[in-house]
Amino acid sequence: MTRISPFKALRPVRDKVHLVATRPYYSYKKNVLKAKLEDNPYTFLRIINPEFNSEKRTKPNSPERFKLVKEKYAEFIKEGILKQDKESHIYIYRQTKAGHSFTGIVAGASVEEYDNDLIKKHEATLTSRETMFTEYLDIVGYNAEPVLLSHPHDPTISNLLKNFTSKRPEYEFTTTDRITHELWVLDQIESKDVIIAFEPLQATYIADGHHRSASSARLKHIRRERNAPYFHNEDHFLAFFIDEDLMRILEFNRIVKDLNGLNPQDFVSRLKSSFEVIKLTKGRKPEHEHEMTLCLKDGWYSLICKKDVIMEDHPVKCLDAEILTTQVLDPILNIRDLKTDERIEFISGIEPLESLEERVKKGKYEAAFFLYPATMEQVKRVADNQMIMPPKSTWVEPKLRSGLTIYPINE
Repeated sequence: MTRISPFKALRPVRDKVHLVATRPYYSYKKNVLKAKLEDNPYTFLRIINPEFNSEKRTKPNSPERFKLVKEKYAEFIKEGILKQDKESHIYIYRQTKAGHSFTGIVAGASVEEYDNDLIKKHEATLTSRETMFTEYLDIVGYNAEPVLLSHPHDPTISNLLKNFTSKRPEYEFTTTDRITHELWVLDQIESKDVIIAFEPLQATYIADGHHRSASSARLKHIRRERNAPYFHNEDHFLAFFIDEDLMRILEFNRIVKDLNGLNPQDFVSRLKSSFEVIKLTKGRKPEHEHEMTLCLKDGWYSLICKKDVIMEDHPVKCLDAEILTTQVLDPILNIRDLKTDERIEFISGIEPLESLEERVKKGKYEAAFFLYPATMEQVKRVADNQMIMPPKSTWVEPKLRSGLTIYPINE
């Protein structure tokens, strides 16, 4: 059973929504972030960067910084940039990118279901990040960036979304990255229909936002332990529920700074124990599962996994990202910890192949490995078996905006 909760969102006023809603701050390059903060007084980035153009300087991720975020958030409400809905609603959000539409439900996801593994995980979280995010939520009192939760295709939910989105949306705007955003606010009867339609679903899966969901659950438990005042909204966290058939999963490619003392020829020779190695005439991405492509200074190679390195009966060990780690990164390149080793970087599949090739040719990196994207079935198989995928295994779309539907925790 999947229980979703309506809530009274704080939302940008209609004439400023395109100025307020933003990509997460960490997705911007420093110069772009600075330009946006300078040019747009309404951007949600101003809330999470409260010291911009100020002489105040607090320590990053400190309680003092979080209190300033809370104050800036209150300013946006006082100035009428953000307003709260008077009644609880379920919301429909649609994002259209390059002709592909991602349509789903914005609602509260159940902390109880998260604790009981009915909201399934496939990624490990770092305790330090959980602690930091929990303190952030406790102080600022809101969720602004939804966790992305996928669910199996359901005709009833699909038909409801189709019917409700036939009406004009509350918001419709296009951002400079050429993505169109639409939001519908469902009335009480429509919201109830959606809530009922979700109940038969046996489970949902975290596609993006493991730390955010873990921190929300942790906040509830910490507040109960210290006998803090109870708020109903603590029992849920902000989420975007989307049909798994509508999601887009891309790969995370790997780029390394050195070959652990090997020259390219010796490195390729070492690969032949685990892969069928084929020299390519030009660069390309893998064409099927269990093929990787490799860019070195002397050219491109296709690496086809030999059967004895593929453990098809194991949810994790059959994954190409894991095979690359166990057969190449660890034993040959001596990269032991993908989370901490500074010799490796992860590049999402949206970045052009030519960009990574140029970095290798110019000597900034020694090698780039391109992987075939994991499937949703593989992600679910790992989660259903309560296992963990290798770090940076999937780049999932849609990527959601912050500040479009803000979830107040202390209500």
